[in-house]
Amino acid sequence: MTTAVDRIKLIFELFDVDRNGFLEARDFSLMAERVDAAAAAEAAGDAPRRAMRAAFSRYWETLRHELDANRDGRVSYEEFAACVLSPEKFEGTIVEFADALSTLGDPDGDGLVEHELFTELMLAIGFAPDNIDALFDAFGPDDQDRIEVSVWNGSIRDYYHPEKTGITGDHLVG
Repeated sequence: MTTAVDRIKLIFELFDVDRNGFLEARDFSLMAERVDAAAAAEAAGDAPRRAMRAAFSRYWETLRHELDANRDGRVSYEEFAACVLSPEKFEGTIVEFADALSTLGDPDGDGLVEHELFTELMLAIGFAPDNIDALFDAFGPDDQDRIEVSVWNGSIRDYYHPEKTGITGDHLVG
């Protein structure tokens, strides 16, 4: 069974975009650029993209403030793993991130995310294609291969709660 520690390890690996073993401001800028590039061209103005960039920036600032124990401007895996024990420190950050990502996935505002765009956004973050497909299927897409924004949003939020086990997001850990 997937645990919160497995989920946190994967997130650390994904956010360590430059693969130097530490999370730094540049990792979050690079991740934001990748997700922005994957976003649908028809996104409703620049607001969803700005919100996503702001969410990544806030994510980094929260991590730096809460977890950078030695104040060296970067977060090690050991420092990052501490968030498993205190998710309440990140609730606002996670909500902002979940809202921004799920909104970016719904450029026409119909409350649904199409499989192709979902896949592009999740690939930009760095998740494995098979795991992305397994997650999408677990959401129960409709006959037009779309999922509800609210379902995806809730799954993102659940992913960061260590007390939750057997969650849909565990498909990402593979």
